[in-house]
Amino acid sequence: MAEEPDYESLPPNAGLAVNMLAGALAGISEHAVMFPVDSIKTRMQVFTASPVAVYTGVGNAFTRISSTEGMRALWRGVSSVVLGAGPAHAVHFGTLEAVKELAGGNEAGNQWLAHSLAGASATIASDALMNPFDVIKQRMQVHRSEFRSFSTCARTVYASEGLAAFYVSYPTTLAISIPFNAIQYTVYEQVKRFMNPRNEYSPTSHITAGAVAGAVAAAVTTPLDVAKTLLQTRGTSHEADIRNASGMFDAFRIIWKRDGIRGFGRGLTPRVMTIMPSTALCWLSYEFFKAAIRTD
Repeated sequence: MAEEPDYESLPPNAGLAVNMLAGALAGISEHAVMFPVDSIKTRMQVFTASPVAVYTGVGNAFTRISSTEGMRALWRGVSSVVLGAGPAHAVHFGTLEAVKELAGGNEAGNQWLAHSLAGASATIASDALMNPFDVIKQRMQVHRSEFRSFSTCARTVYASEGLAAFYVSYPTTLAISIPFNAIQYTVYEQVKRFMNPRNEYSPTSHITAGAVAGAVAAAVTTPLDVAKTLLQTRGTSHEADIRNASGMFDAFRIIWKRDGIRGFGRGLTPRVMTIMPSTALCWLSYEFFKAAIRTD
């Protein structure tokens, strides 16, 4: 009896086109599924003078938003991430696999340095594309947002604040994303290799490794994420110091002045709740699509 081909065995580098398409599909899946929890995270991180928009936890936020604004409010801004996530994740995973191959990350042994370099390189490239979409998303997510469509929000922000508004948080985004992705990708590869030494398509190992990697990276980078949210939503604030915040260190100063050390942990729980399952789904989707669409 002829031996069946091992169609589940993943090649170390399946090709740029396959990696980019798999990444795009994985990114859209990840962001769309977890979007309501991401909306709650944004609401909890925004500094506001309105007691209506102050939440004590994820459950409290979900109940109050859905009862006073309707469930649709939790999905406001999803069009922005769907439009941006596909191209950005295609660039991310294409760069990730290309740099990993060039840096020797597909060779035997513990190649943590190559994995970290690949993760950081992918972030720089993809965040340059995704940052404007993320700004629009958060402007639509905040309490009492005036925006109901992606195009209206983009035009209004550009007309009133200029192109700089879409990139004021980019240095902070990189300050988050480079360590986040370096940590995430390194932890993912180590856990995956431990659980799946044959490098087969294994949903259990991909989900577990992705969840662990996402939780660790999310928790470590939450303080920077609070600063990024402040910068990206500054145009919606009525308070002068927030509206005039010009960069990461300004954001840190405002957070410290208003809430002390506790302020840097705002939104930690929903951030981990969002990223842990979303990275698990993202890596599962990526590995699945890479196995399904690769050419032998």
